[in-house]
Amino acid sequence: MKTYHVHHILVKAQYEAEDLLKKLATGANFEELAKKFSTCSSAPCGGDLGILKSGKADEDFEEAALKLKVNEISTKPVRTKFGYHLMKRIS
Repeated sequence: MKTYHVHHILVKAQYEAEDLLKKLATGANFEELAKKFSTCSSAPCGGDLGILKSGKADEDFEEAALKLKVNEISTKPVRTKFGYHLMKRIS
């Protein structure tokens, strides 16, 4: 089974995710933004979700995560039933 490792930032509204993308574009640290703004329980760990197995996460989330290269950050928010995600692929 394929696995992947991502950090993410989860926010309620699309405009919040877009504001965070602007901060990332100007050099902000992804993990620090996750600690400060993410509503997920992974926030204190910089948004680290650990190693995920294919087929276990939300389909849209997983599809977007697997399209990223290692160390690449998503360029647009991904909407799921939980809110809007920004992702950073770790492996």
